[in-house]
Amino acid sequence: MFKKKSHYCNFEGRIVKASLKAFKTMVLLTETQNQDTIVKGFHALADNIRIQVLDLLRSRELCVCEITDILQIPQSKLSFHLKVLREANLVNTRQRGKWTYYSLNLPNLVALEQYLSDFRRSIVALPTRICED
Repeated sequence: MFKKKSHYCNFEGRIVKASLKAFKTMVLLTETQNQDTIVKGFHALADNIRIQVLDLLRSRELCVCEITDILQIPQSKLSFHLKVLREANLVNTRQRGKWTYYSLNLPNLVALEQYLSDFRRSIVALPTRICED
């Protein structure tokens, strides 16, 4: 009878003892979570208003009223776009009294940049294909 072999693996900065099957499952879940993060991030970047909001937040933290005044859009419309940015984890929020302040979440923006950089480096230059009938 075979004994299940355990492996010690460095998983997200932690040493984990797990079977090979469990470790593969953990890696797969992490890859899926990473893909979801990338998809949400690029979805959030695919809108002009959200890009404008991120551009405003480059220089300083702003509250919702400041952003609505600068962009000249209704607060309800801005709230929708801020929700998308929050769900993509591209902005941080901070409550102070009745005001909510927004700032950039730089680590997640760097993660999107890193994804594109890795993608670009992994592209293999292939010759042009010609399909023949």
